[in-house]
Amino acid sequence: MNHIIVPILSSSVIHHTDDTQSTGYSIFNDQQYSLEDYKGLFITERMDALNFRHRMSEPGYFSSWHVAGDPTLIIIRKGVLRITLRNGDYRDFTAGDMFIAQDRLQIGEKFDAAIHGHTAELIGDEVLFAVHIKLAISK
Repeated sequence: MNHIIVPILSSSVIHHTDDTQSTGYSIFNDQQYSLEDYKGLFITERMDALNFRHRMSEPGYFSSWHVAGDPTLIIIRKGVLRITLRNGDYRDFTAGDMFIAQDRLQIGEKFDAAIHGHTAELIGDEVLFAVHIKLAISK
C-alpha cells in the first residue's frame, strides 16, 4: 500500500456573480495521503497540529446542526459516532476510524440552520471515547 484515504467533512462553497462567496451544504470527500517507505515503516509527510483533547460522550448524545469550524482530526477509540449531512447521507465511525471535520462558514457569514452544518450522534448503548486533534485555526 502506498497511500491511505481519510474521510474529510467539509463545506461546499458557492461562488456568486458579484464575486462573493457563501457556504453551501456540508459534504464528505475522501483525501488520499501518500505513504513513504521509512525503513519498512510506511508514513505520511509530517503534518502540524495545534492541540488535542480527549472526548467522552454518554449513550443518547446528539448534537444538532453545527459546523466544525477549525479543522479537527477525530479518532474514534470506542463507540459509534454517526455524522449526518443535510441531504440525509451519513457515515458511521467506529473504533479505529478517523476523519477530519472542517466544515465551516465564510468570514462574516451567519449560521443558517436550514443550510449549514451536520449533526453528530452516538449510536447504540456504548459510551463514545475519541481524540480530537486540532490541525489549524480557520481563517
